[in-house]
Amino acid sequence: MGVQTKAAAAKEMTFVWEGKDRSGKAIKGEMRAAGEAILKNHLRRQGINVVRIKKQRNKGGRRITDQDITMFTRQLATMLKSGVPLLTSFDIVAKGHSNPSVTKLLMEIKNDIETGSSLTQAFRKHPAHFDTLYCNLIQAGEQAGILDSLLARLATYKEKILGVKKKIKSAMFYPTAVIVAAFVITAVIMIFVIPAFKDLFSSFGADLPGPTLMVIALSDMFVSYWWLIFGSIFGGFWLFMKTWRRSVAMQVFMDRLILKLPVLGEIVKNATIARWSRTLSTMFAAGVPLVDSLDSVGGAAGNHLYKIATAKIQAEVSTGTSLTLAMQNTNVFPNMVMQMVSIGEESGALDAMLGKVADYYEEEVDNAVEALSSLMEPIIMVVLGTLIGGLVIAMYLPIFKMGEAVG
Repeated sequence: MGVQTKAAAAKEMTFVWEGKDRSGKAIKGEMRAAGEAILKNHLRRQGINVVRIKKQRNKGGRRITDQDITMFTRQLATMLKSGVPLLTSFDIVAKGHSNPSVTKLLMEIKNDIETGSSLTQAFRKHPAHFDTLYCNLIQAGEQAGILDSLLARLATYKEKILGVKKKIKSAMFYPTAVIVAAFVITAVIMIFVIPAFKDLFSSFGADLPGPTLMVIALSDMFVSYWWLIFGSIFGGFWLFMKTWRRSVAMQVFMDRLILKLPVLGEIVKNATIARWSRTLSTMFAAGVPLVDSLDSVGGAAGNHLYKIATAKIQAEVSTGTSLTLAMQNTNVFPNMVMQMVSIGEESGALDAMLGKVADYYEEEVDNAVEALSSLMEPIIMVVLGTLIGGLVIAMYLPIFKMGEAVG
């Protein structure tokens, strides 16, 4: 039975239809169905006299990103707050989006809602785009009758998290750029420039200085084994990424290692604490119980060390331990965070205090990334200058010595 259901779902196509309702008013829409006959029957039961049905061509579209989901959430929140009906809001957002993939996703969700599913149930059918945290908050909003407010809070949360992720990517870009630029420039000099000098030096008939001999030996190695060097680097990178995606142990190891890196490790740690605090604050403020909130918090933090710590916190909180004490037992949170959480628990304003913690650490990330960006510019110049300058000096040493001998 389950196989048949999946097969039927796989055969569903998107149709664009036009028709008239019971009052004779012309209407049109878009719907997924297994065939034209099924679609006609479905619309006829709704009192719609179908005039024209056309199968929609499968448009291409780029991958749906977090930015797309964040923008959709903000637009939906704004429309619902303005009094626009839910289905109409989906129509407006879907048809106005520049990415056909998003349009298709939103129309599928709209069709599910039209056939009787709740908004939460419709979202849960697309876990790749709407995670557990997202769906839990939507469910809380539907149950409490404050969907527009919860969507606005969710949009703000996703915007903040997206901002932190961009800052982390920006911080990691500079060291990566330095390494890649240094390697590419060195490879070009070794493969194309040094051999020209080597041919020149072979006519000198004199012993070459040690630095020059070393650079020439490295150049010979690059020229002879460039395919092996580049293959090893790209192959090693591919193997690392594949292992990292499939191995939880590798992910835990890398997350621990990143947190221990100078400068960058502190930025990643602050960003992780900001995401952790922001997620728990948003969930708790939405009325989701603390133990249930912690289910989503660990994964949203983006670091396995904090995911493991969150699981321990959840286990202790579920047995009656206070959140502050449970966090203290993990030894991964700074004293300032635990003091703010303690004040929040005692005053009954835990969500507000966690929000202030998130604000503080997000600002710390902003300042650190800005400082790192300013610092990396001279570092890039020094590294590349030293590398290229060293190679140039090594190759010009024989010429200088020959000049001295002639003089």
